[in-house]
Amino acid sequence: MSDAKTGSMSRRSLLHMIGTVAGSTAMYNAMTEMGYAQESGYAGPPKLGAVKPGASVLILGAGIAGMVAAMEMRDAGYKVTVLEYNGRPGGRNWSLYGGDTYTELGGFTQHVQFDPGQYINPGPWRLPHHHYGILHYANKLGVTLEPFQQVNYNAYVHNTNVNGGKPKRFREVQADFHGHVAELLAKSTKQSALDQDVTKEDQAILLEALRAWGALDKDMKYVKGRASSNRRGPLVDDGGGLNSLPTYSEPDSMSTVLNSYMWRAIGWGHDYEYQTSIFQPKGGMGSIGKAFGAALGNLITYNAKVIDIHQDDKGVTATYIDSRTGGAPQKASADWCICTIPASVLSQIPMNVSGKMKAAINAIPYGAGLKIGLQMKRRFWEEDDRIYGGLTYTNQPNAMIGYPMWDYFSKGKGVLLGTYLMGAGAFVASAKPPEERIKDALEYGEKVHPGQYKANFECGVAVAWHRVPWTLGCSGQWTEAAREEHYNNACALDGRIVLAGEHISRLPAWQEGAVTSATDAMTRLHARVMSA
Repeated sequence: MSDAKTGSMSRRSLLHMIGTVAGSTAMYNAMTEMGYAQESGYAGPPKLGAVKPGASVLILGAGIAGMVAAMEMRDAGYKVTVLEYNGRPGGRNWSLYGGDTYTELGGFTQHVQFDPGQYINPGPWRLPHHHYGILHYANKLGVTLEPFQQVNYNAYVHNTNVNGGKPKRFREVQADFHGHVAELLAKSTKQSALDQDVTKEDQAILLEALRAWGALDKDMKYVKGRASSNRRGPLVDDGGGLNSLPTYSEPDSMSTVLNSYMWRAIGWGHDYEYQTSIFQPKGGMGSIGKAFGAALGNLITYNAKVIDIHQDDKGVTATYIDSRTGGAPQKASADWCICTIPASVLSQIPMNVSGKMKAAINAIPYGAGLKIGLQMKRRFWEEDDRIYGGLTYTNQPNAMIGYPMWDYFSKGKGVLLGTYLMGAGAFVASAKPPEERIKDALEYGEKVHPGQYKANFECGVAVAWHRVPWTLGCSGQWTEAAREEHYNNACALDGRIVLAGEHISRLPAWQEGAVTSATDAMTRLHARVMSA
């Protein structure tokens, strides 16, 4: 980060260091490479205009992309038919409630036993404020939204090898890291190490900024006192009456902070996708899928497993069977087709498209993901630890704990997100049967909330996305090389078929990618229809 010739730090490097904590940068770069950290290009619902009389479209999949396309094209005047593998709308927009049953590949069946009002979102659970498309449809459909809390300063950061295995508050870790970095930079500034790149006028402003940012004292040091305790929290809060003085807390040393590696956790909330405000649908993310399904009604044929897609110069025909019972194949036909089936599944379905389109479909790998929901009979994280929503991060294989962000202060039960894993860790953890995945999550949680996890646990459910029959993975994971070679071909109209979905977007793994992909696909398809 420094200039090798002068030993000084450039302005760009300086501001980068101030504005970004270590660990967050590496994660953000990786997200950008995979297409996660892109801004939504949604500019409102498509204005399709006039439709040729009798024009029809077959939509494969009633996930978010499929239902956005179905709603807009129906409203424009198309005859719309939707085929959906599941017995419900929404696809990965999915919430599990008490009474639900889910069977994964391998035959493991889980019967969800959550109490009424309790749920887990196995798939998406957040709606960033700048995901304008999915927010538009949530509002259009009358879905009530409530705040989602990504960062809770009173939640924990936990490393089994540090602090005797006891967790520390998020605010303590962040305050100590920022404080020591601010003190270091202030020292460099006062020693004129930045003279070549920061003017004298800027240095004075910078020092004042560092004092405020890092909670430094009058001598520009990060030490025990009112300023640092105001960030990391005092041992005893201010009070009233005679015994009202606070007890200031002692910051950890820079060496302790750095070697704890807890700083890796504090960058999550800085990234664009996780900055407030973030929202969630009241009652579960599946509320959006249910509202879409109610609006589309009998346009959707449920439990329809597509086994063949064929197009010719007159139209497109999909052959399907009952996803529960099999039985005799049935057919659905239309003039045109928008296919939102995940590429992981679509690659296994016969479909007469061009070699370029087929290669593009085959080039999209899907990532593994695992979420585990744990119902507790008491909201001990609120009652005992004063944690209301947000996330705790740990170096254990469960990666994080998510606290329910609804029904605060209720005396009833609550469902924790006990594990949220992506990638190789999800493969390893889900190699076990669901009940063992849950048992592992309890062991990990017990180290963060000792004496509470096992004592309060009632029931749980564990969803491994690479074992979900109708998607075979969490989301499409493009590499830059694959995008360069195949992305435009995946987006292209191939005869009478066009693809849509989160995997056909620059926002994979987000519902906004599904919305913007569907909007783009139907707009281009409509132009083709009108010019045909």
